[in-house]
Amino acid sequence: MTQTYAVSQAVESLSLVEEKFNLVQSLDEAFFVEWFDGLPALTDAEKATLDHYKQRFLAHRRRGDLSEGTVDRLLVSPLLDLAGLYESRFGIDSETSVEVRAVDDDELYRGRIDVLVIEHQFWVLVVEEKATRIDIETAIPQALTYMAATQHPARSLFGLVTNGNNFAFLKLQQRQQKEYAISDTFSLRSRQNTLYEVLQVLKQIRDRLVTFPTQ
Repeated sequence: MTQTYAVSQAVESLSLVEEKFNLVQSLDEAFFVEWFDGLPALTDAEKATLDHYKQRFLAHRRRGDLSEGTVDRLLVSPLLDLAGLYESRFGIDSETSVEVRAVDDDELYRGRIDVLVIEHQFWVLVVEEKATRIDIETAIPQALTYMAATQHPARSLFGLVTNGNNFAFLKLQQRQQKEYAISDTFSLRSRQNTLYEVLQVLKQIRDRLVTFPTQ
């Protein structure tokens, strides 16, 4: 008999994700170059906008913890828009229901993707958001579980996880088997505005989809 679990409650570690969904973490630096190599330049106007986003977020954060919805409105949605991922060539779904069956086939994991960016029926970007009080490490295995549900594993699928304070990117792709990699963490507490890099990576993901649609 199939046992059903909620992703948000049952998936708590990378080791569980690897075991249940037959994923392996890639040690090949060339596997996930999109987050650091050849990032597109930003305009002065984009940098000014990102400076405003950072200052605004930190001002709200000083008053206390922020909910997942507030993190979305202050940072995630504005960043996706600025990156061009809200343009009409992409489809946008929120709270998308997902079911992922474990390798042993007697366990089913269910959850909802916070934001899903789609192009021509292909998943492009899975976004997992958390409230500021929740560690970003909690979001990573959950996002990978959702990404494991992709119907086109040979095509590169990217993830973005954030609690507002920190951001990290993920990549999943089938080679000999399903492999994943995780970027460095970008912290808004850094002296430099790391939202610059976050936006550059988002634009890189968007642009590589145009140039290399089957990767």
